[in-house]
Amino acid sequence: MTALRQQMEQDMVLRGMADKTRECYLAAVAGLARFYRRPPDQIADTEVQAYLLHLLQERQRSWSTVNIAVHGLRFFYHVTLKRDRTSFTIPHRKRQVHLPEILSREEVHRLLDATPNRRHRTALSVAYSAGLRVSEVVHLKVTDIDSVRMTIRIEQGKGAKDRYTVLSRRLLEELREYWRDSHPRLWLFPGRRPDRPLDASAVQRAYMQAKRRAGITKRGGVHGLRHAFATHLLEARVDLHTIQRLLGHTTIATTQSYLHLTRPTTAVEGTPVDLLAFAPRT
Repeated sequence: MTALRQQMEQDMVLRGMADKTRECYLAAVAGLARFYRRPPDQIADTEVQAYLLHLLQERQRSWSTVNIAVHGLRFFYHVTLKRDRTSFTIPHRKRQVHLPEILSREEVHRLLDATPNRRHRTALSVAYSAGLRVSEVVHLKVTDIDSVRMTIRIEQGKGAKDRYTVLSRRLLEELREYWRDSHPRLWLFPGRRPDRPLDASAVQRAYMQAKRRAGITKRGGVHGLRHAFATHLLEARVDLHTIQRLLGHTTIATTQSYLHLTRPTTAVEGTPVDLLAFAPRT
């Protein structure tokens, strides 16, 4: 590891940046250095701008991918190299709003039934029943499951925040069956090495394979289970502030976006957490 890479890594850790973000930012700087075959601190802004254009036009990278590279390069030049300003950028794209396609309750059941691996099926069940991001699912520890208070603790979720979400009795039963079968010690869903958590990409692959087996053609990846959790709760008339707390949203405006995804009718039986009169104890 070069001194510059090590310094950038330390700068990101000190700011509490997520592992995935750090990987993307480091990859952006490494890609720039490989392109010019020079250390990145010797590359001018005009050259960085040409490299970004190359990514968009020659390599046909998506706008969002190149935008992440821009943020990574800005972090490197502004924070690690302590430059006052940089001039490279990419044009703003026209914002296109695409509402996610929400899985029905019946589709969620079909998807879980089409997941033969118990560990993957339990991980997907947690993602839906507790409304977790896949990164939060794979970083759960055995001690995060509280069967007395019927809560799940999410440690350092998005935004470096701890929170609690609900643990349904049905999910608790499934987790107990999984534990009797697998006996995880530290990580609830360990990877190939028991001292490391399951990789999020494994859960994503399991989700996509289960969708195909279940004949579900709706777009989207495993994050769709979190969307379904929030939408199904809204349809069951659970209030927005409760859903905001469960999802870990900083502002209620983010949670309100799910109002556009609910069905026209509100006569819905059941919820992803088997509750209607639920008051979380945090």
